[in-house]
Formats: sequence, C-alpha cells, structure tokens
Amino acid sequence: MKRHRNATAPGTDTATQNTSAAAAYNLFDLLSDEIVFAILDFLAASNPLDTKSFSLVCRSFYLVESRHRRVLRPLRHDHLPRILSRYPNVARLDLSLCPRITDASLALVSRTSSADSLRSIDLSRSRFFSYSGLLSLVLNCRNLVEIDLSNATQLRDAAASAVAEAKNLEKLWLGRCKLITDMGVGCIAVGCKKLKLISFKWCLGVTDLGVELIAVKCKELRSLDLSYLPVMFDFCRSAGITDPGILAIASGCPDIEMINMSYCQDITDSSLISLSKCSKLKTFESRGCPLITSLGLAAIAVGCRQLNKLDIKKCHNISDAGMLPLSHFSQNLRQITLSYTSVTDVGLLSLASISCLQSITVLHLKGLTASGLAAALLACGGLIKVKLHASFKPLLPQLLFEHLEARGCVFEWRDKEFQAELDPQCWKLQLEDVAQ
Repeated sequence: MKRHRNATAPGTDTATQNTSAAAAYNLFDLLSDEIVFAILDFLAASNPLDTKSFSLVCRSFYLVESRHRRVLRPLRHDHLPRILSRYPNVARLDLSLCPRITDASLALVSRTSSADSLRSIDLSRSRFFSYSGLLSLVLNCRNLVEIDLSNATQLRDAAASAVAEAKNLEKLWLGRCKLITDMGVGCIAVGCKKLKLISFKWCLGVTDLGVELIAVKCKELRSLDLSYLPVMFDFCRSAGITDPGILAIASGCPDIEMINMSYCQDITDSSLISLSKCSKLKTFESRGCPLITSLGLAAIAVGCRQLNKLDIKKCHNISDAGMLPLSHFSQNLRQITLSYTSVTDVGLLSLASISCLQSITVLHLKGLTASGLAAALLACGGLIKVKLHASFKPLLPQLLFEHLEARGCVFEWRDKEFQAELDPQCWKLQLEDVAQ
C-alpha cells in the first residue's frame, strides 16, 4: 500500500496547519524596505526611543533598524567603533557631544562602511584632531557636503588645506577658528567650488583678501557670515572686513541670499549700495556697523525686495529716513531688530504698512514715546513677537496688552541698561586672546 507523506490525517484542523506554516517564517519579512523604513520614520518622529524598542523585538527588527538609521549622535568617542559597525548607512554624524575626537577617531570614521554614505559631520565641540585626521576624513568620505569645525581654535591653514580636498562640500562652518588666515581661505575657495554656505564668524585672521577669493571661486554661494561676536564683550569689532570685500561678494556672488557682517566697524553705505544689486537677498545683518546710514538701508530696501529678516541694532545713524523706504518696498519683511538706532515714533509707525511683519525688537530708541509705541503696535496687525524694554511696561495700557495677546502676540521684556560703545582697549584684549 502506497503512503502519501503529505497526506492530511483524518480530523486534522486545516486552520491549525496554516498557522503552523505561517509561524515558519516572519510575516514582517514580506514587507519591502521602503514600507518598514516608513514605519521607523513614524516611530522616530513621535518618540526616538521607540526605534530602540523596535530593534529589541527580534534579530530581524534589529537588522532592519541598523540599516535604517541615518543620524548618529554618540555621547562618548569610545562608542564610535561599535556604533559605526552597527549602522552602515549613516548620513549625518554629530560628534558635538564628544570633545575628545582625535585623528585616530576621524581615521576610524573614514575606514568604516558608512564612509560612502556620510554626507555631514559635526565637529564643533572637538579639540584634539588636526590636519592629518581631517585629510583622512575628506579623502575617504567623498560624499561629504557639510562640515562643522566651529570652535576648533587649534586649527591653522594646514587644516584648511585638508578641507579643500572635499570637492563636493556645500556647507562649511569655521566659527572661532581664529588661527585660519586668508591663505587657508584661499585653499578652500580653490578646492571647494560648490560651497553654498560658509561661516567665518570670529575668524580674526580673515580679511578682504580671503573674502575676495571666495567671491571669485565660489559662484554658488548663498550664505556668508562675516560677523564677530565675542563672548566677553558686547561690542567688539572685526578688523579685516571692509567695503572692498563686500563689493567683491556682491559682484561675484549675485545670487547670495544671506549675509551677516555684524560688528565690521569699517563697513559703509558703499557696501549696502553694492549689495542692493543682489535681488535674492533675504537676510541682512549689520548690527554694530556705526558708519551705515539710512541712505544705505534705503538702497537695500529698493533693490532687495525679497528681504525677510533685518538686523540693524547699534547702527546709530539709521533713522526714520531708512524706515520709510522699508515700509514701501520691503513687503516681505517678517523680522526686524531696531535697538539702539535713531528711529522715532514716525519711523516705527510707518512699518505698519508691512502686512507680514511678525517680529520686532525695540530697545533703547531715544526718540520713541509710549504713545507712539502703542500706536505702532496696534497698527502692525500681524505681530506675533515683540521684544521691548521693561521701562515701557507701566507706561502702556493693560487693555493694549490684552488686545494684542488675544491676537496671538507674545511680549518679551528686557531690563538691560543702555550700553554705549566699549573702550577700544577691549579689542586689544581680544587680540591677546588670539595670540595665546
């Protein structure tokens, strides 16, 4: 008698057999990676810890989560070998919580399987790497488009020459890299022609020459930070940026959208007139530039119609004559800082014609009265954030606050005393800090 091995015994429940068969493999494996990654994206958006819980369910989930992770922010540098081996597809590596990143650490990053997928690295809090570590990183991670080297006060022009090997680099932060000079900037300009954003904030060794080299080579530049904002002093200056540097940017990078030249004391209206030809300019910050007047601001208002953020704090020579062109031409303006300028009730009230104005900061305007401020606040119907000096609080009617808050406006009060320009010797002290 012939036996059929797969024959169903009499009385066997078919549903039970199907269940047993389904248990032989993971139904989750039938889902494509795109669907699983979408689920993980949802979990990460709601609570990042949920993705960790997901990975602990089973080995299959563990492997899927490893392939999905694109961003890493380790707490300690000695965790790098383990996490880099687990997550092969990392696109952004944030090492800002690891101050002891060394050349060996960067060499490790460059040797892992994630080197090809790495597009962004943040080294803004690290202190112990040098030229050799950076060179290893950029030569092996060819797809890097973002590098943050802020606060790397130990780096010199040699490190900048290493960065120049990152041919696909689009964004570079060099804030407080005080030892990098125009020579290093020149290397970056020649090597990184795809740069769209670069920050030289606090880079005291950079002058007009370095800025001009960027203007000549980096034609795709959209954002440039030339500001110098030290920790110890409220008003200090950038020594090397003057009108010729800004003129070079205006002519060489006509599509620039953001420029910050705060505390560059030698900038005049000539710079603003040249920038007025950059019609795509959206953010303009020039706080602490004492030579700028209403004439230059008027040129910006007329030529840069897409302007949405303006900071002219401590530009003492800007008055109502600068506000009137803004009120007429800058209809996209959303945020403005007017502290320590010469604007009066008339100039502030004129801004009411800008319907999309949402945020305004008004501290220490000598020509501003309580009645003028009240009228301007009522007339600017789109305000959602107002920063004022605390001295105005008892002078304005309570009903005004209730009315504006009902419209969704939030008030921030500052009790900061008027601060005139500090003694020039503070600049000498800061130079001594650089020499250390």
